[in-house]
Amino acid sequence: MQTASIDIGIAHATSSEYSVSRWEQGKALTLSDHVAEEVPVALVYNGISHAVMLATPQDLEDFALGFSLTEGIAGSPQDIYEIEVTPQSNGIELHITLATEKFHMLKLRRRSMTGRTGCGLCGAESLEQAMRIPVNTMPVNEQISAKSLEKAIHLINERQQLQQLTGGTHACAWVSNEGDIQLIREDVGRHNALDKLIGAIANSKTNTSGFVLTSSRASYEMVQKTASASIPILVAMSAPTGLAIRVARNCGMTLIGFARLHKHVIYSYPERIVHEEVK
Repeated sequence: MQTASIDIGIAHATSSEYSVSRWEQGKALTLSDHVAEEVPVALVYNGISHAVMLATPQDLEDFALGFSLTEGIAGSPQDIYEIEVTPQSNGIELHITLATEKFHMLKLRRRSMTGRTGCGLCGAESLEQAMRIPVNTMPVNEQISAKSLEKAIHLINERQQLQQLTGGTHACAWVSNEGDIQLIREDVGRHNALDKLIGAIANSKTNTSGFVLTSSRASYEMVQKTASASIPILVAMSAPTGLAIRVARNCGMTLIGFARLHKHVIYSYPERIVHEEVK
């Protein structure tokens, strides 16, 4: 099969502005529209390219660290010595200097991944690689109030600056037990947004007690990445998948879906959430 060479004009900004025609209430309108950007981002470890993901070109240092941690490439932030963001004409390279022992383990895996927007298990070479089920059960040692969930849900929309501009991104937020949003990261891909958030958490001095709130659905990989960071509560504003529920129950995570003001569905470990009865 022959393929055409197309100049796609890689943009390194988080959004672009286009003149568009909008059909609304029986009339055609010409106006400017902002859209979110996605750029090929290559993760290069010690000079060897490991993965290419399509991501929004912001918070890329956080993305590099979070991806390395959630994919098991690095065991801790200390395994990453340096991250250098290098723009190229056809994308962005993240040059990551990895500890020698971890790099040796990475070479043994010999995995090649090509990520697409919204992709989950891209490029895994075997079922064993694809299903990296968390095995460490998290103890039920803390509780949060349902009011904290509602507070975060109320706040998250106004904190999504790129979503407000473009309407085309997901967000993942790190929320304190009191419901205050400590950190938030956005991306066209929900998995990328979560990797960015986990990288930001690892880099910050924020309180490690809290939960993750995502504007997306809760897939298996969202649960797996959250569990890899030993975060016991994942709150999704959309639906979970059946596999995500089973994995959450297996590893001791509280998984909440359809999170809205005054309502949510708890799929696993409801004892972590404290509700006040309405009389």
